[in-house]
Amino acid sequence: MQTPYYLIDKSKLLQNMEKIAHVREKSGAKALLALKCFATWSIFDLMREYMDGTTSSSLNEVRLGHERFGKETHAYSVAYADYEIDEVVSHADKIIFNSIGQLDRFSEKASGIVRGLRLNPQVSSSSFDLADPARPFSRLGEWDVARVEKVMDRISGFMIHNNCENADFDLFDRMLGTIEERFAPLLRKAEWVSLGGGIHFTGEDYPIDRFAERLKRFSGEYGVQVYLEPGEASITKSTTLEVSVLDTLYNGKNLAIVDSSIEAHMLDLLIYRESAKLAPNKGPHRYMVCGKSCLAGDIFGEFDFEHELKVGDRISIQDAAGYTMVKKNWFNGVKMPAIAIRELDGSIRTVREFTYADYEQSLS
Repeated sequence: MQTPYYLIDKSKLLQNMEKIAHVREKSGAKALLALKCFATWSIFDLMREYMDGTTSSSLNEVRLGHERFGKETHAYSVAYADYEIDEVVSHADKIIFNSIGQLDRFSEKASGIVRGLRLNPQVSSSSFDLADPARPFSRLGEWDVARVEKVMDRISGFMIHNNCENADFDLFDRMLGTIEERFAPLLRKAEWVSLGGGIHFTGEDYPIDRFAERLKRFSGEYGVQVYLEPGEASITKSTTLEVSVLDTLYNGKNLAIVDSSIEAHMLDLLIYRESAKLAPNKGPHRYMVCGKSCLAGDIFGEFDFEHELKVGDRISIQDAAGYTMVKKNWFNGVKMPAIAIRELDGSIRTVREFTYADYEQSLS
């Protein structure tokens, strides 16, 4: 195949799905795919066998979840506009409002489906202020128990999202304890509680049975149906970005320019100033792998290779699914990576290629 392209490996995806199924079985929790992290619907046929539905952050996402995934469709947005609320409700089984103000404004329009409210426990696992839902002056959810108690007649449950890249079960356990301390009066009146995403329970060595037991205990204590919203946990390590070397040069370091761009194709790495991942990343030849856009800092990172790189060599950039494919863009008009799937039998099929027409029509 012509690079660049994203390659989704179903066998690796399946490993995550099986862990999600294990947690569902042992804990009684339901699992919803967080479309803000991953929304490549060509793979939904496999994922829906192991998950209960989707959760969204916009009208477009809730419609995609309803039409392409099916099953339960949860709608959430930081704020809905008047012109979109009717369509949101038409696609959703459950709508979660970010604030009491939004609930007041739209509760009647959403009276035909299940309604909920986002709570902010003012504690999180995020190490990035940019991504911290509990940062000072956060707009994400309500925190005043007394105010929320007054609207309990219009809602039946809550969404609480305060885990961010959290692979530490003990930290999850402590923060859930804090949630219980702060919101116990509300939890006892609820029918369901979503604990959001950001919990890396599909990662290696995660105490998955302890996690399931904690969820089951929480559910039993408050008599609620627990939901999880795995995004990254659903697709971690399942996808690579396949690129080719276009040029090599030396400017104090060995540089290799590839036919992709961090700003266009792996934007999250640029936003959080993180390096891409390569495997095996060992050998005597070290290169700075650079993107082809005009952005000076378009750099994937520095990596070690077994052999000197030359024009035409292929490089597989790891973990290229979560918060990556959903953020790809047309910066510099750089060729958009195709999307391919490696089936369980090892065969590879291309499911989407992008052309000049896609670039042209993305603007006006």
